[in-house]
Amino acid sequence: MKNRFLFALWGALFILCAGLGFIPEPSGAVRFLLTAVSVLFFLPPAMLVWRGRKTHDRTLLALMRNLSIASLSLSVLLIIANFLTAFRSELLGDILHGVLVVVSSPMICSGHWAMSLFFWACLLIGSLK
Repeated sequence: MKNRFLFALWGALFILCAGLGFIPEPSGAVRFLLTAVSVLFFLPPAMLVWRGRKTHDRTLLALMRNLSIASLSLSVLLIIANFLTAFRSELLGDILHGVLVVVSSPMICSGHWAMSLFFWACLLIGSLK
C-alpha cells in the first residue's frame, strides 16, 4: 500500500467516525461496532508511522507528530471549554460538543475517551526520534 492510499483511508475513517459520533447513546452491538471503527481509525496512521520509521522518512514522521500534537491539544482544549461552559447557554454547549465530535471524532465515536487519547499519544511517541 502506498502512503497516499493510507492517507485516503485514514481520511475516510475520520469522516465515518465524525458522522457516527453524532449517534446519541448507542448500546449493545452498535456500541461495539463504534468502538471497533474507532480502533480501526488508528490502523492507517500506525502503518504510516511504522513505514516512516522503517524508511527513515523524517517528513512523514514530522507530519504524524504534528497531527498527533494538534489532535491531543485540540481535544483537551475543547473538553476543558465544554466543562467551563457547563452553566452557560444550551446552544453554546451544543456548538462546543459538535466541534468536539468533529475534531476528536474517534474519541466521541468510541465512547471511550481515554482509549482514543492513548492511541494518539502512542502515535506521537512512535513518530518521535
